[in-house]
Amino acid sequence: MIHDPYIVPPLPATWPFEPGTPLRPLGCRLNRELPGLGGGWRVCTPGAIEPSGEAVPLAGAFGRGGVIRAGDMVLRPYRRGGLLRHLNERTYRTHLRFAAEHAIHRGLWEAGFPTVEPLGYAWRPTRFGVEGVLFTRMAEGDSWPHRWDLSAERAGAIRQALACLCEWGLWSPDLNATNVLLPPGGGALFLDWDRAGFTASDVDLMPRYRARLERSLQKLGAPAEAFAVIAPAPRP
Repeated sequence: MIHDPYIVPPLPATWPFEPGTPLRPLGCRLNRELPGLGGGWRVCTPGAIEPSGEAVPLAGAFGRGGVIRAGDMVLRPYRRGGLLRHLNERTYRTHLRFAAEHAIHRGLWEAGFPTVEPLGYAWRPTRFGVEGVLFTRMAEGDSWPHRWDLSAERAGAIRQALACLCEWGLWSPDLNATNVLLPPGGGALFLDWDRAGFTASDVDLMPRYRARLERSLQKLGAPAEAFAVIAPAPRP
């Protein structure tokens, strides 16, 4: 059987979250303006919604820069990391990478997983390919690195979300501590599903997630209590 990482598989029998109402299908409109990003965009969103209002840099956002807020929407331009960013910061061969992230994010949202609401994406041609922007609904909260002193409830929410990703078989290679948002009302929301995809059912993802998050915490200079959140449970 051919394994397709972008096809959302059935939910595990022990899935703890209540699935939500399916989102409306995407519709695409040509040659649109985006706040702070100019014109010429092909905007793909449900129900013809589009960002509007003044473009404001998103305070406290981590990552590669350029994240802005327009009204109740967040616009995250796609930026390359690593050494490649010095040669090609924002150009991609096709728009399929943006579409794939939205598809995974949409599947998570509809399954009730704790994440922000996905609202589509946009792309426009460049000289050598395309550039893209991801749209999500604005959610209030602090990134985990701004609040290392988590309550037991918050720490439990992070561990539960990681366990659910592993059980469902979803590997997100860009997951790090800066992509965990702590809303005012409690719990934790996970962000950024670029390059995420579903793995074969026999793959144990928890060691990979722990290693990925440990590198992130080390880079951020996190205290010991942050590492304890993702540490394996002690044996009885």
